[in-house]
Amino acid sequence: MCIVPVSTASSSRPAAAPPASAGAPASAPGAATDAYRPRRESRSLFVEARGLRHHVRCWEPQHPLAPGTTTVVLLHGWMDVSASFQFVVDLLPAHWRLIAPDWRGFGLTGRSGADAYWFPDYLGDLDALLDALAPGQAVDLVGHSMGGNVAALYAGVRPRRVRRLVNLDGVGLRATRPAQAPGRYARWLDELRDGAALRDYASREQVAARLIRGNPRLRADFARFLALHWARENAAGRFELLADPAHRISSPVLYRVPEVLACWRAITAPVLWVLAEHASGSMSFVHEPEYRRRLRAIRSLRQVTVAGAGHMLHHDRPDAVARLIVEHLAASDS
Repeated sequence: MCIVPVSTASSSRPAAAPPASAGAPASAPGAATDAYRPRRESRSLFVEARGLRHHVRCWEPQHPLAPGTTTVVLLHGWMDVSASFQFVVDLLPAHWRLIAPDWRGFGLTGRSGADAYWFPDYLGDLDALLDALAPGQAVDLVGHSMGGNVAALYAGVRPRRVRRLVNLDGVGLRATRPAQAPGRYARWLDELRDGAALRDYASREQVAARLIRGNPRLRADFARFLALHWARENAAGRFELLADPAHRISSPVLYRVPEVLACWRAITAPVLWVLAEHASGSMSFVHEPEYRRRLRAIRSLRQVTVAGAGHMLHHDRPDAVARLIVEHLAASDS
């Protein structure tokens, strides 16, 4: 396993895939000047692990780490990137060490080369990255959406590696039945045959507009900042998303709730489960009794709902999210 540091990367610069020997990406001509400007800059590390070059965004503490200070690992969601946490990072204590990987096939991390992505690979990647970046440490995990689901599973699979856990709207999926397997496999085979694609955009402003359409609560300056990291300019002068289109292909694996709950029951870390007030679509089932019963599997659980926020609650209410993270991670372990 190899860790390759690169020069300090301004978090307000556009994400572009640098060559192996390059430093941080430079600003692209025409980049939005009214994008959100970070209070705390990040730098990039590249970690060779499990056959891929992983990009990890690091916000180093302003002062040397005190003995016993833990590392906080931020795990982004599906179709997102590590820079998504910047608005919350800017409101967290300056002496905390924060690291956020781009998941495989997202951001500046390599693509697997496979025609589909498998959820257990995220667990394997997280385990390898923690071995490289926080060897022998029990870390604090903060995960959003898919990242929250990975974090909750990992906390049960590797309970000694997780000190505290914050799950940001990582609600999981509705239960599936074995009878659904033939149809799920057929859908997967059809999508493999047809292939997957992601649209591109004429400008970063169009990327920002796309982000606002997906989340009408998103501030315009936040959207312009995210557009710098969410997409890169290609050879044709179009802006393509920094995501492998294969992520759009359905998983053939059913969501098996008993297996998930078995992992949750093995969690020993205190857990803060943060939900958004405005749950929508498939996530609305968090309000159903069946979902509340699932959460009983977690032995040390505090549940909180963030008012005025949708699923991207770390964009909609970074103030509230940061406050909850600080309260939970700074609490006494006694």
